[in-house]
Parts: sequence; structure tokens; C-alpha cells
Amino acid sequence: MLTKIHHVGIVVHSADKALEFYRDALGLPVTADKVIEDQGVRGVLLQIGNSEIELLEPTRDDTGVARFLANRGEGMHHICFESDDVAKELEAAREKGIELIDQAPRLGLAGMICFLHPKSNHGVLVEFATPIQGQHTH
Repeated sequence: MLTKIHHVGIVVHSADKALEFYRDALGLPVTADKVIEDQGVRGVLLQIGNSEIELLEPTRDDTGVARFLANRGEGMHHICFESDDVAKELEAAREKGIELIDQAPRLGLAGMICFLHPKSNHGVLVEFATPIQGQHTH
């Protein structure tokens, strides 16, 4: 079951520069800052209430995030809904005919994650995430 908005992903040229606004000016605490090599991004999570903002900085040019930044510039990239069972949510989406990006859950900064294609979601990239026990979730 989807339980809340886990985070909103924002693509940026420089996470360090974006932190000057989100962390320094707004006062949001950083809960994670990690380079995810297989996705070619540096992800930074900042807590806001029971949700988070995720800053995504491409670390190489051959990724979807890098292409997004080149084509559209900085801005909102995706919305992530928290689920108690990401695999179940992915299967339910498949059964409803929603176009998928991921065919199976995979490990990401927010836990076990998967993405639904924006073509099926009114132009919005949607992520489902099931946080891993003991990970920094809020």
C-alpha cells in the first residue's frame, strides 16, 4: 500500500551549489549524500517533515538524469511514493497496463525502488520505494 510521498527528486547541475539553498538557506538537514555508481548520480536527501527532497547530480553523461538535465535543465525530476511492498506495487501497476521502466525492484538511495514510465503518468516520472529497515528513512 502506498503510504506517503517519500520524496521529490530534483535534478541539479551541482548538488553542492543546490545545498547552499536547501540546506544552508532553508535549513533542511541532509540525511544521506551518496554517489550511486550504477545510476551515474550523486543523490542527496534532505529531510522536510515526514518527507524528503532528493537532489540528483549526474556524475557521467550517459544516464537518464544527465539527458534530462541536458534537455530540460534543472528542475523537478520525479515524485516518489513510499510503499510497504514495492514489488507488490510494481506488479499491480503492470497488471493495470501502466508502462514500466523497471521490471523488478532494485536498490536505490531510498531503499528498494522502481520507476513507472511518465508516458503512463501524465508526463510525471513516478517512483515507488520501500525503505530498508535501519536505513535513514523518515
